[in-house]
Amino acid sequence: MALLDSIPFFRDMATNPFLATGLAAALLASLACGLVGPYVVSRRIVFLSGAVAHIAVGGIGISIFLAKVYPRYFAGLTPLAGSIVAALAAAILLAWMRRRSGERIDTLIGALWALGMSIGILLLKLTPGYQTELMSYLFGNLVYVSPGSVKLLLALDGVIVVCVLLFHKRLLAVILDEQQAELQGVHVLATEMLLLALVALTVISLTQVVGLILVISLLSLPAATAGHHVTRLAAMMGLATVLCALTTTLPRIAVYGTTISPEPAIVMAAVVVYLLSLLARSLRQRRAPKGEAAV
Repeated sequence: MALLDSIPFFRDMATNPFLATGLAAALLASLACGLVGPYVVSRRIVFLSGAVAHIAVGGIGISIFLAKVYPRYFAGLTPLAGSIVAALAAAILLAWMRRRSGERIDTLIGALWALGMSIGILLLKLTPGYQTELMSYLFGNLVYVSPGSVKLLLALDGVIVVCVLLFHKRLLAVILDEQQAELQGVHVLATEMLLLALVALTVISLTQVVGLILVISLLSLPAATAGHHVTRLAAMMGLATVLCALTTTLPRIAVYGTTISPEPAIVMAAVVVYLLSLLARSLRQRRAPKGEAAV
């Protein structure tokens, strides 16, 4: 206890409630990231996940614009609600496009990615006084997390955990062999939509931690790092959750009281851990043949 009291972050936690809510938000987001990230990395849909995150910016811009310009009808519409609706709609649309469209899917995804960002920024520019709020959604604002945001993160985590428990086998079947899963009666399109819907909810949960622009790093890097050391998806989920929890909390504590913002520090930590893990795996693979030869 004395050791914790010697650390400024924990010493000030008693007088600054935002430190506790920020820590809780980081841990809750880490759970969502740890559960969904391995699906994203194994399915190789990191680019799709980035599109969902950037399209969500359009939902933020629309909700703020409508609430400000038409308060009589949309006074209760919050930016977070708008981002959730936009992200879920984007998930369903992108899953359908990926399965049905004859066009080059990467071009279509890039077009929707740019369109979502453009709509969000344009509408926020037309809404007086909301440019600063856009920055908090784009790059995160872990310093000021409200208790209401923590409750929302808890609810999102609950939905994600229930979906993973109920549909893990179906998701795993599609990830491992899409054609075989279809032969076994699995509705691949519906499963793809479910997976991207989970990605959408995870994106929203990570918005408060690192923002929509940097969300891809936490969604992919801890899971990719875990994949260097374990092969089973369940083990990847556990290790990715731990890694995400460490990279979202330790840098936040380390930079507290400095001029360094916690959000980029978190992303840089995730990148460094990933690169060190990649190096360790490379060294391990180089030594393996010599060991086998010696035996």
